[in-house]
Amino acid sequence: MFTTANLLRLLSALLAIVIGSGGIVAIFYGLNLLVERFPKGWQQRLLPWVYMGPALLLLGAYLVLPTIQTVYISFFDSRSENLVWLENYIFAVTNGDMLIAFRNNAMWLVLVSGISVSLGLVIAVLVDRVRYEAAAKSLIFLPMAISFVGASVIWRFVYAFKPAGSEQIGLLNAIVTAFGGEPVGWLVDRALNNFALIAIMIWLYTGFCMVLLSSAVKGIPKDVIEAARMDGASEVQIFWRVMIPMIMPTITVVTTTVIVLVLKVFDIVFVMTGGNLDTDVIASRMIKEMFNYRHFGRGSAIATILLFAVIPVMVANIRRFRQQEVNR
Repeated sequence: MFTTANLLRLLSALLAIVIGSGGIVAIFYGLNLLVERFPKGWQQRLLPWVYMGPALLLLGAYLVLPTIQTVYISFFDSRSENLVWLENYIFAVTNGDMLIAFRNNAMWLVLVSGISVSLGLVIAVLVDRVRYEAAAKSLIFLPMAISFVGASVIWRFVYAFKPAGSEQIGLLNAIVTAFGGEPVGWLVDRALNNFALIAIMIWLYTGFCMVLLSSAVKGIPKDVIEAARMDGASEVQIFWRVMIPMIMPTITVVTTTVIVLVLKVFDIVFVMTGGNLDTDVIASRMIKEMFNYRHFGRGSAIATILLFAVIPVMVANIRRFRQQEVNR
């Protein structure tokens, strides 16, 4: 039913859009007019800051200040009342549960980044030679359209477990039992559960790696490939000695991007296992300390460690981008 209350909500939403968009346009237009009153030299200096200023203010308010506050809180106790200095950091690197989280994150880093980038590269090279390239790429890239939570819900059904003798609703256990095997508790078996979770992210990000690497492969001059073939190089030799060296900058950028994403992974673990049964990662452990155990100092310390783990990778990525721009 389209009631008066619904009409008022719709009008409020439209009014907010009009005022918000119009207000932003008015602010930039007004600032632009103000800058035009300055001499030419000052106009060129001030105009970039006029357009960058609002974004910088928002970044400062919602990114820089919270980061500084998080680092500050990490030196205090659970209620941010008493200064404990490095006690929370010592806990983060000595506690048994935290060490398991660090171990799991290391596994995620090695397997997800290694397998996703390798598979993406191989697929990019192979589909580059077939007529149905667009369809194949679309199917492989399709999981990227699904959120981490949505993918986790899908894979919960794939990994679903029922005792032996019961009808299996999980795809994997239905296949296993169809061939006469015993159903496997993919998410409760400590020897398998981390690998089962890692497989989800590989499934999600192989298409992402494939698309970026495919564009790099297409950028290799065909003359170089033809010259290598005329010199007697096999396809395997061309792949290892021509293609990979020429697209190495792109491989590095894709790898570092996946590493940053893996360091921040949380959704998959939270939805699939809740971090139980030795499946915690750094981000899920941070959420537990902060919101489950209400220890803000420890949660902030873990968040700070995660931040400093991501920064070197991001710096390497930025340097690589700058190097590519210089080479162009």
